[in-house]
Amino acid sequence: MMNWKQLISNTRLGQEGFPQTKNDERTEFRRDYDRLIFSAPFRRLQNKTQIFPLPGSVFVHNRLTHSLEVASVGRSLGDDVGHALRQLRPELHDCQLGELGTIVSAACLAHDMGNPPFGHSGERAIAAYFLEGPGLKYRSEMTEAQWADLVHFDGNANAFRLLAHQFRGRRPGGFVMTYSTLASIVKYPYPATEATIQKFGYFVQEQNTFDKIAEHLGLIRQGKGWCRHPLAYLVEAADDICYEIMDIEDAHKLKILSFETTRDLMLGFVTDEKRSAILDRAQMVRDKNEKVVFFRSSAIGTLIDECVKVFVNHEEEIMAGCFEGSLIGAACPRVKEAYDICVDVAFNKIYPSRDVIDTELAGYKIISTLIHLFIEAVMNPTHAYSQLLLDRVSSQYEIDVPDTYGRIMAILDFVTGMTDVFALDLYRKINGESLPMI
Repeated sequence: MMNWKQLISNTRLGQEGFPQTKNDERTEFRRDYDRLIFSAPFRRLQNKTQIFPLPGSVFVHNRLTHSLEVASVGRSLGDDVGHALRQLRPELHDCQLGELGTIVSAACLAHDMGNPPFGHSGERAIAAYFLEGPGLKYRSEMTEAQWADLVHFDGNANAFRLLAHQFRGRRPGGFVMTYSTLASIVKYPYPATEATIQKFGYFVQEQNTFDKIAEHLGLIRQGKGWCRHPLAYLVEAADDICYEIMDIEDAHKLKILSFETTRDLMLGFVTDEKRSAILDRAQMVRDKNEKVVFFRSSAIGTLIDECVKVFVNHEEEIMAGCFEGSLIGAACPRVKEAYDICVDVAFNKIYPSRDVIDTELAGYKIISTLIHLFIEAVMNPTHAYSQLLLDRVSSQYEIDVPDTYGRIMAILDFVTGMTDVFALDLYRKINGESLPMI
């Protein structure tokens, strides 16, 4: 069994054994949160696609607004779970359970920081380049584990790499985050060789780092990987709640879903008694978008309450590393059914919309082209124009390492760190479609 006292650790990656010095009253976990908020990779999320294309005349979510909302929901989930556990388990009073909300919200801020431009289409473009494209020729130059990293490329593992990898010129430990925050980000704590449906938690180069963190926190070994840190379930729930409910709200703003459909989807989470009371109160609001905001808050509030109940009721299984599925997946039948209906509507009506598909097609082409050109350049630095391309790569990315895997990962670090606009602009310049002013 895992234990909370060990799971909540102030130890920072890269500062093990050093005393923590404080100049203010912030906890170490609050420092994690603040460090992420003010970081350049986090700011770049404002120009990374969530679902719908950016920008537009109607404001919809980007990765930054999504991450901030996930952090808000995550804080509520962590605070409520911490409060419930303190009430039920007085023996845990000295386990820093009051910090759960801060840890979860910090992990939520970081959960999408490793996503490439254009979201999931960017991930698919990278994986497809090696699985069925020109990158296939590098297969013989890598180990099975290294190759699995590329053909299963995943933004979740890339987020952990961004925070924990020691890039050139960066201090040891990357962002120097606490072990607890880093472990809470990793929803799939196993290597790519164990990947299921493209999901895994860390690349080969960061595996030893995660193993060290997992051992320190007392996570349980499971095959070639580990069980989740319990707080990873809350990070996952916050993400699931926000992207599903907010995608529906955005679809309403873009007139993909009618007001009536949106209302019924969001009120499907609440009891009939609460539904009547919510509809009565909504009569005081005239604007339909504001009514949807009112319905949305009820749906999110219900999902938060239900996920907290599931976590607390299944705490023993979670701490034993044997809880299967997600918190929402174990919710009461009414909430689970309402969520499943929302998922079905998203996959059949929202994601197949023309704007979403057009953005995915464009993103796939842009990312495929960029990674091909830069990988060819880094593998053949003496070829014509290779050095011109490589001059665009920041010095923090180690493109001059001797091994093929290391050079390719350096290029992927460079490309995945781009915003949508930067990637599009660079693509146009390389293709001669955009030239600097003369």
